[in-house]
Amino acid sequence: MKKLLLTGFEPFLDYPTNPTMKVVEVLDGKEIGEFEVIGKILSVDFKQSGSQLVEYFEEVKPDAVISLGLAAGRYKITPERIAINCSDGDRDNSGHRPLDERIVENGMDGMFSTLPIRNMVERLNGEGFPAEISNTAGTYLCNNVMYTMLHYLQQKGLTIPSGFIHIPASHELGLQYGKVPSWSQSDLTRAIELCVEELKIYA
Repeated sequence: MKKLLLTGFEPFLDYPTNPTMKVVEVLDGKEIGEFEVIGKILSVDFKQSGSQLVEYFEEVKPDAVISLGLAAGRYKITPERIAINCSDGDRDNSGHRPLDERIVENGMDGMFSTLPIRNMVERLNGEGFPAEISNTAGTYLCNNVMYTMLHYLQQKGLTIPSGFIHIPASHELGLQYGKVPSWSQSDLTRAIELCVEELKIYA
């Protein structure tokens, strides 16, 4: 059976929980389509998260990689189209706040997802889950790990599916933050399962 490395993040900024962490914990070890899911959690640290993801890749030797991130304020599941070679934004959990930092000094300015993002979006919408392709992963940790993994695979000459999916806040966070759009944790998990199922055609 093929292996999927699925990652989420620990809680960050003022969010006491992170729904991506819970999605990964639930799906870890499950068989979805042709894939066994191996779930890992990344730290919210600009200097560590990228290398952590690469280390997990070397440990697992997966046939595909999907990283998940929380996009509080978005109301749809949004697979990302592109990652850019820039880190800039809020402080991470270690207090570091990058300003216009390149992720890879001599790397490409941008790198495109190799996940079947259009098929994922169409599948989600067809199953009643609001979704659309996002054309910006921002410049925070989500963009950082997406770019790092795509660059690493390119340098290794590997063509496996790899990319990033942002998810909305869970109801747990929605209750705490009032006007933040939210989904049930079970719907968030099911939506990612459907995305994984779309990998079977491309693996």
